[in-house]
Amino acid sequence: MLKLTNLSMRFGGLSVLQDVSFEVPAGKVFGLIGPNGAGKTTVFNLITGLLAPTGGEIELHGQSLLGAAPHQITRRGIARTFQNIRIFKDMTLLDNVVVGMHSHLDYGLPGWLLALPGFRAQEQRARERAHELLGWVGLAAKALDTADNLSYGDQRKLELARALATEPKLLLLDEPVAGMNTGEKVGLMGEITNIAKRGFTIFMIEHDMRFVMGLCERIAVLNFGRIIAEGTPDEIKNNPDVIEAYLGREDDEVPA
Repeated sequence: MLKLTNLSMRFGGLSVLQDVSFEVPAGKVFGLIGPNGAGKTTVFNLITGLLAPTGGEIELHGQSLLGAAPHQITRRGIARTFQNIRIFKDMTLLDNVVVGMHSHLDYGLPGWLLALPGFRAQEQRARERAHELLGWVGLAAKALDTADNLSYGDQRKLELARALATEPKLLLLDEPVAGMNTGEKVGLMGEITNIAKRGFTIFMIEHDMRFVMGLCERIAVLNFGRIIAEGTPDEIKNNPDVIEAYLGREDDEVPA
């Protein structure tokens, strides 16, 4: 699905990423972990076109993403959530999700201004799909509520539903359980699992090791801008380089 080859990023004299290479398999849940400042968010920013790499290649289904603008990358099938929640709090949940679909709607300015039949039909289909996606994350009953009334955990779920509204091939989740309590984390883990079972490819950055180990089928570890390990959750939690660089002392235990 996604292939990074010798990806590098420098900011002036500071090297943030150095020859980062790994592949995210289609239909899998893939995790990228590492200490704060390791360069994880920079990887996401490069994939989504917010930054241009100083070296290397990024390919989606074998086609380069380099030089594409963020909205073009979205249309090609990559959606992202952010560590800091970005929703329209004064809009309903349903309208928040419909906003995510507009890059795929095609009714033109006259259709919108005159509310022509083609516009009305597409808007109706968009609202039906938005309601379905809210159901996927357990928010269908609150579809007409204002987003500002949601709990923190439900706001994260709404952002996930809106990302799905772009009909992505690849879903990037930037610390999806940051700030959540244990119950909210368990609920979101179940919902992400169900989304993965629907055929979506998911690539996440996350610091909660229990969450990562419970969800991801394969994990890469980034430290000081370099990949130091890649493998299954069991391989990663028993890797001495990972234990030293990320998980602490050798006698520290990684949650199963």
